[in-house]
Amino acid sequence: MTKPILHDPIFLSLPSRPATKDDIPLARDLADTLAAHADHCAGLAANMIGASVCVLAVMDGGRVRVMMNPEIVKHSAKSYRTEEGCLSLAGVREVTRYASIDVHYRDEQFRKQRRKFSGLTAEAIQHEMDHFAGRLI
Repeated sequence: MTKPILHDPIFLSLPSRPATKDDIPLARDLADTLAAHADHCAGLAANMIGASVCVLAVMDGGRVRVMMNPEIVKHSAKSYRTEEGCLSLAGVREVTRYASIDVHYRDEQFRKQRRKFSGLTAEAIQHEMDHFAGRLI
């Protein structure tokens, strides 16, 4: 189910708790919401739809990929500065991102996964993981 995007900086500043199997319906809602915004958005974190839980959804090769409890276990030595916007916040902010990342996560069925990401997908994952820590980007 598509959910509205929250814009409350106080709520968005709250840290997120780890996801459990009980959060699988939330992951589906997040995927549906990203799909509805895919023409102008590369990723969403669960707190952007009202749940302070470590679940994100990113566009990856034209499809929505859900990640529950993602953890960056390795990253490239190469990083870059860029400007990012956010559906929940006005304007853009300058940030530093790794060019590629290896991520351990649980998929939408809560199965363990490990994948390497680069480009916009890696950038979006890093952005959404900042939301888990309550960092407003």
